[in-house]
Amino acid sequence: MKHALTTFFLLAFSERILAQNEIGPEGHKLVWILIVAVALAAIFLFGTFKISGFVKKPLFKKKKVTVELMKDRLYYPDTLELTITNTGNTDVDIDTPLLVFSSIWLKRKFKLKGTQNNWFYPLYLMKGQSHTLNIDLNRFYGFDKTLKRLPKVKVIVSEAKGKKLGSRQVLLRKTLFNL
Repeated sequence: MKHALTTFFLLAFSERILAQNEIGPEGHKLVWILIVAVALAAIFLFGTFKISGFVKKPLFKKKKVTVELMKDRLYYPDTLELTITNTGNTDVDIDTPLLVFSSIWLKRKFKLKGTQNNWFYPLYLMKGQSHTLNIDLNRFYGFDKTLKRLPKVKVIVSEAKGKKLGSRQVLLRKTLFNL
């Protein structure tokens, strides 16, 4: 009964509620809203401001890294070449890259610290700089023979604070499905 009464009252008084005279914003308020919107768009579009001495500083610090992973042969490669390029407008502190061998059900993860007993990571890349690391896959295959059966390798690059910056993957051998 309560539901019937509430729906009756809502339907009976809905005309008065919806029939109120609404007054829109005045013209000068719309002009000010438009001016503020255009000013904010201009700040975001240009993204830089000048500081004394004619030095331009970025308004938004963007950390961006390009990751390239190349293999020496089309199938069953012996080495991979990892190239990390800082394409952002600030310097980046890169943590140890993560090398992931994977198939549909199995994943094996390794941290890449360096080559030939030289540790490179964590690595500080200034804007515009690049870093190349040659990865010998036979060293991993000697550690675990089952890695040869895994068809895909992925490299994940992250910042020292933990934010993921980029990744790239390659197929090591032919598979029925592109994983």
